[in-house]
Amino acid sequence: MKSLAIAIAGAAVAALPALGAEDPIAVRQALMDNNGAAAGVAGAVMKGELAYSPVVGKAVIYAVSATAAAYGDFFPEGSDDAARSNASPKIWQDMAGFEAELAKFQDATAKAREIAGKAGPADADAFKAAMGPIFDSCKTCHEAYRLEN
Repeated sequence: MKSLAIAIAGAAVAALPALGAEDPIAVRQALMDNNGAAAGVAGAVMKGELAYSPVVGKAVIYAVSATAAAYGDFFPEGSDDAARSNASPKIWQDMAGFEAELAKFQDATAKAREIAGKAGPADADAFKAAMGPIFDSCKTCHEAYRLEN
């Protein structure tokens, strides 16, 4: 059931560009909600709280990959509203640094898709190996470019 929810959330990402021109903050939040749902499933698998299956692994990897591909498009000048967003002003002050972190996220998800192959990572250990660099990338970017709640 969780993999179905992730698949639906991933499909919803495809509809976000139309909304993005009107409200890039809402799109960023939707993308991070999608990422959070996928990370929750990944974390449950990695902790042994949820049985691993290749289908779940592939759904998680492709959900975060969709976020990685789209996320950087929704940070135009003037979308740094701290009242609505946890995006740090540092993003706009250091756009090159932010884009470098985004590239690392995209690279980690691309490598995870390679590991996933057509059927998904073969086992929980392969899934953990694919997700580890993604989680590392998320942590690094959040530490540098996200405001605390």
